[in-house]
Amino acid sequence: MINARLAPFAIALLSFSAHAQEKKEYQAALVGFYNVENLYDTLDAPNVDDAEFLPGSAKDWNGERYVKKLDRMAGVIAAMGKDLHPQGLAVLGLGEVENRTVVEDLVQREALRARGYKVVHVDGPDRRGVDVALIYNPSIYKVYAHRSYRLHMADTSFRTRDQLLVSGVLDGDTTHVIVAHWPSRRGGEKRSQPNRKAAAELGRRIIDSLLTINANARVLYMGDLNDDPTDVSLTRYLRASGDRSKALHGTLFNPMYEPYQKGIGSLAWRDSWNLFDQICITPALVTGAGGRYKFYGTRIFNEPYLKQKEGNFAGYPFRTYVGDAYQEGFSDHFPVFLILVKEV
Repeated sequence: MINARLAPFAIALLSFSAHAQEKKEYQAALVGFYNVENLYDTLDAPNVDDAEFLPGSAKDWNGERYVKKLDRMAGVIAAMGKDLHPQGLAVLGLGEVENRTVVEDLVQREALRARGYKVVHVDGPDRRGVDVALIYNPSIYKVYAHRSYRLHMADTSFRTRDQLLVSGVLDGDTTHVIVAHWPSRRGGEKRSQPNRKAAAELGRRIIDSLLTINANARVLYMGDLNDDPTDVSLTRYLRASGDRSKALHGTLFNPMYEPYQKGIGSLAWRDSWNLFDQICITPALVTGAGGRYKFYGTRIFNEPYLKQKEGNFAGYPFRTYVGDAYQEGFSDHFPVFLILVKEV
């Protein structure tokens, strides 16, 4: 177990306890999500619509660009939370990865290799061939089970990403992580909304199954949800509130609500910011019930180098491609992470 004692962070926490009689120290554990935007390899996979990301395509995707993309992503992941924990993220959910191989390649890049991240991935049915996955530092989070859940719709031709449940022990606390990438807004927000409501209902069923076994189950539900914290799919169907005092009887706390209300987003579209990348938590992670770690804060990792520097899209996430034009950037999403703390 890594014992990262973070004195400045402890002082920040103590500012909330004016009557504290003795100095306390806290240890952080960081859990994040990153939509890495079309992390494809260069091989033509059967039954996958990956033609856009093959050598000779209009995008001219090739080995050199693939390695560059891996290094870009690995560098961002390595930097996230380094000011709070010497090994950064304990757990990171990923969106838009083609297969297990690309995730294995990612964690073996120089920026991440020393952390020894392990991979959880299950092939899903998405027509574009993109899945969700999870990487984790086994010295901090020890996985003991995982399961993939498929979204079934009345329209049997509809296919989207599975939701991945990973169960493990986070430095002594049994902790479940669900990684999701809800259906897109293609065809229009209102027309596509029923698909995200259905995805939220599936997520809610997974969470409820865990809470039925243990009312103090510590669950983080994360992903690119293609809806904002105030949308009905989050508030009514997933039952996630931006008010932590309402995180009771299974209602989730959504810490992304506050930054969204302040105009902070994780992606931009037509001069408007959205915060689709979210991590919601069960009440036990708010109160600390059933374990030692509890929620302290959230960050949208929007460092200047991840932003487009000029032109009409200045300030937007710096992408790998705009259309078929190669930009040598990162992703169209900023990553996000939560800070969990325990007293040491």
